[in-house]
Amino acid sequence: MIPRYAPPAMAALFSDEARFATWLEVELLATEGWSALGVVPADDARACRDRAPAVDAAFVEAVAERERVTDHDVAAFVDVVQQAIGQPEGSWVHYGLTSSDVVDTALCTTLVRAADLLVSAAEGLAAACERRARELIDVPVTGRTHGMHAEPTTYGAKFSLWALQARRDVERLRAARERVAVGKLSGAVGTYSNIDPSVEAHVCASLGLTPVPATQVIARDRHAEYLWACASVGATIEAIATEVRHLARSEVGEAEEPFKPGQKGSSAMPHKRNPILSERLCGLARVLRGYLSAGIEDVALWHERDISHSSVERVVLPDASMLTLYILEKATGLVDGLVIHPERALANLTEGSFGLVFSQSVLLALVAGGLSRDAAYRIVQRDARAAWEERRPFRAVLEADPEVTLSAAELDDAFDLARTLRHVHRFTDALEATDR
Repeated sequence: MIPRYAPPAMAALFSDEARFATWLEVELLATEGWSALGVVPADDARACRDRAPAVDAAFVEAVAERERVTDHDVAAFVDVVQQAIGQPEGSWVHYGLTSSDVVDTALCTTLVRAADLLVSAAEGLAAACERRARELIDVPVTGRTHGMHAEPTTYGAKFSLWALQARRDVERLRAARERVAVGKLSGAVGTYSNIDPSVEAHVCASLGLTPVPATQVIARDRHAEYLWACASVGATIEAIATEVRHLARSEVGEAEEPFKPGQKGSSAMPHKRNPILSERLCGLARVLRGYLSAGIEDVALWHERDISHSSVERVVLPDASMLTLYILEKATGLVDGLVIHPERALANLTEGSFGLVFSQSVLLALVAGGLSRDAAYRIVQRDARAAWEERRPFRAVLEADPEVTLSAAELDDAFDLARTLRHVHRFTDALEATDR
């Protein structure tokens, strides 16, 4: 991942140093598991731990240099580790293991740590949406369907729905964490032919993983589920960002991204305050969906294992983890800092729509007054079109129509914004219900 989109905490988990350090821990734990069985002498296992090399830049370069000979990264890693520990004790490193025992168990350990970062960040986004929901639940704004004025809603209703969806993302991330919190040290085709299951149990328990049946590799539907959770986060954030982009359009002007001192919206046009963050988030959500597609392709492997998944995962798992954390952090800042323009929103809702957002209320009032629904619909539809084309208040058109028999009080009720929004607190009530 390019540094621009790589949060340091997540990038550190997927660095070469972190990867080799986790591999080394798996190897050392396995040696100690063998020692508990009496296969590896206790002094030798202790020597492996005590003389294990520091995993730093020099170690990474040594493995890379050795890999140029072996053309096999795990074999190169084992050679360098054994050389650092020395003989004869170093010969116990990788005893009874196949490469995927180490790589898959270490990768799952890393994904668990990555998922913990993502869960925390997703909780932060959900909390930010909830704060804004409670703040803005009574602030009206035009609801739109198909991009057209529909009926009144509130900003708080929008944020409430985003909060609920973000909470579902938290649950999806937690479930994905559980799914990848597994390990295997069961040998070349998973039959424990040259390793005792208790070694696997020891390693997994030490790393907080659950041993699972496997072939040479852990089943990749688990990793695909992790990528699905990441892509789902992207979809939620894209939904938020898309709404911000529409509300920020010049002719709408009901919201805008935070704009800090010294910021420039355009290199050519000083008046611009472009929704660049929202656009960036929408673009990165597309990338996350692409990673999911690649992850699903990795599920079907030949027989007990091939390595067609390996090259894919070296790219998509680190990148998806970093991008997901990046967009979660950026989206949280967007939600917290989003500037709302309630006066403009109210003007768009009333004068801007000429009152057409109350057409259904008028329709129902006419039906309640005795007209058939179709007859009432045709009257309201006709008058609504006249109001729009003539740029006249919808209520004035209705009052001039002899077929509209509603009293002034009935029209007052039909055009009453407070009546229309009287149940809007059900959105924030839903937030409280899911808190319990």
